[in-house]
Order: sequence, then C-alpha cells, then structure tokens
Amino acid sequence: MKRNKLTDILIYIISAEAVGALSALFSGGYSDFFEKYERAPLQPPMWLFPVVWTILYAIMGYSAYRVAETGKSDAVKCALTVYWLQLGVNFLWSIVFFRLEALWGAFAVIILLLILIIAMIILFKKVDTAAALMNIPYLLWVIFASYLNFMTAFIN
Repeated sequence: MKRNKLTDILIYIISAEAVGALSALFSGGYSDFFEKYERAPLQPPMWLFPVVWTILYAIMGYSAYRVAETGKSDAVKCALTVYWLQLGVNFLWSIVFFRLEALWGAFAVIILLLILIIAMIILFKKVDTAAALMNIPYLLWVIFASYLNFMTAFIN
C-alpha cells in the first residue's frame, strides 16, 4: 500500500524536528550555561533560538522530502546521505557546546556542519533547485551560530 504525499512530508519534517528536540533534551538547559559564560556580541535573545530552529528543521525536512520524491537515482541517494549526515552533526553540536562545554570542540563541530550544509545544498541543487535554495536560510543561520560559537570561546 502506497503512503500518500502528506504522510511522507510529515515523516521528513517530524524526523528533522525530532533530531532538534532530542539534541536540545540531551544538551541540557542553556540558561545555566550563559550564567557561567560571557555572551558573544550580537547574541540575540534566547527565546529566538528555538523559534528559528523549529522553522529551519521544518524547512530542512520538507526540502529533503522534495529530493527524495524525485526518485531513487544515485544523485538522490548521495544528497540524502549528506542530508542525514549533516543532521547528525547538527545534533551533536549543541551537546558538545552546552552539555560538554567544549567551546572550541563545538567550534570544530560547527565548521564541519557548515561544510556538510554547503555540500548538501550543492547536491540538492543537482536534484531539485528549490530544495537547495530552501536551505540558504539554514546555511546563513549556521554561519551566524559559528560566529557566536567562536566569539563565546574567544572571550571566555
């Protein structure tokens, strides 16, 4: 029996959202973290992070669905492999940063994440240009998060 498209879309979106929720759960509270460490210049209010990440995870999931929906080609398999890999690295970053408080280690993780996001966008573009473009806000947000990570490590 074939699932309908809405079910498939929801599976991709919910799986991406679950990665974010589990990462937040395993990383612990970030309010205690910022009581110990000085905040980076330009750091937005803390309430903004879960709002932005919820939107970005939904976009990531939908874009991955669009790529998967195009078929079972090698380009699709490669693009989705990098998608899942970057999602795994994304999951690890907040644990390394907030839970382990390894600020420079987290910076190394986020640089790897940036490389994987760029690779994912390039691979998505080969399959579905719209899916690739949907991830530009994600890339920009992670660039900004990289700055925040670097500055937090540098000033502390």
